Amino acid sequence: MTEGDSGARRLACTPPAAVPFDIVRAAFVELSVTDLAAAERFYCELLGMIVSARTADAVYLRGWEERQHHSLILRRGRRPAAARLGFRVRSAADLEALAEHLARMSLTTRWRDARADPGMGRSLSAWDPWGWPLEFVFELEQVQPSHQRYDLQRGAPLLRLDHLNLHAPQVEESLRFWLGLGFRCTEYISTDDPGELERITGAWLARKQTVHDVALTAGTGPRLHHFAYWIAEPAGVLRACDQLAAARHSDAIERGPGRHGVSNAFFVYLRDPDGHRIELYSCDYYTGDPDHRPLRWSVNDPRCRSFWGARAPDRWYDESSPVLGPDGEPVPTRPAGVDERDQRTEVFA
Repeated sequence: MTEGDSGARRLACTPPAAVPFDIVRAAFVELSVTDLAAAERFYCELLGMIVSARTADAVYLRGWEERQHHSLILRRGRRPAAARLGFRVRSAADLEALAEHLARMSLTTRWRDARADPGMGRSLSAWDPWGWPLEFVFELEQVQPSHQRYDLQRGAPLLRLDHLNLHAPQVEESLRFWLGLGFRCTEYISTDDPGELERITGAWLARKQTVHDVALTAGTGPRLHHFAYWIAEPAGVLRACDQLAAARHSDAIERGPGRHGVSNAFFVYLRDPDGHRIELYSCDYYTGDPDHRPLRWSVNDPRCRSFWGARAPDRWYDESSPVLGPDGEPVPTRPAGVDERDQRTEVFA
């Protein structure tokens, strides 16, 4: 994790922009699924999430700790895709300020009426310069948390949504966009090229006081690489794997269990029936001090992606969920300008 002065380092250490709105955290994900019943079985029966509401074409789910109505929407669609990547803002006024900010950037935005979704107030949809479908909301119906209902808990259990990871064709440009929304970089991976030739291949950005709400991974995009739920302890990750295997669904386990170098998290990656990737995630650390400096990892450090040095399968780098544009169709993708696997001279992870 050596450091030096370079354009990559200066970018990662750029302070978050002083903006007239407050994005609190990543709040929810909406997935388009081709078999709604199969998706509900996976997330509810196998992973143990709680159903908050059902409509004719959607199921609204939450984790056991969550006090908001939902953090995952499964909606029946023609193809697997990520339809909305949701963030909570601190007040209704923040939505208005954010709308003005995004309009000045000439981004496509639209308002979504209150109660268009159960448990949600008015929200702002926006598509960033690459096409990721972002959604911002203040009002979310409050529900009773169930984190102490040990008599009822199933699965790991999944406690709360933690972060989103985006497959980004231009990591550095995307990093600038998120810094411009008031996010701060906590860790990053970069090449060992000298000086201004150094390239960032991954960046972790936060609003809450942990390692990240959004991560950017170099790859064909825009696509959703994965979304992650917080698990209380590593034993919960192992328990989830045992339960999947006992239910004869061990084929859903894609990578891990293991420990990341970046973020220090104990993890496992799973694939749902439509191929959407979910991470079960535990054990990261506090980043809320005002002088927190981003940690740099060399792309050649075999510990960065997996602290134990285990090689990630190629599909972990290559496969992700397409995202939907304003017309409801998949956003065209483009390849990344850098690939971690081309940079590595040792076992990569």
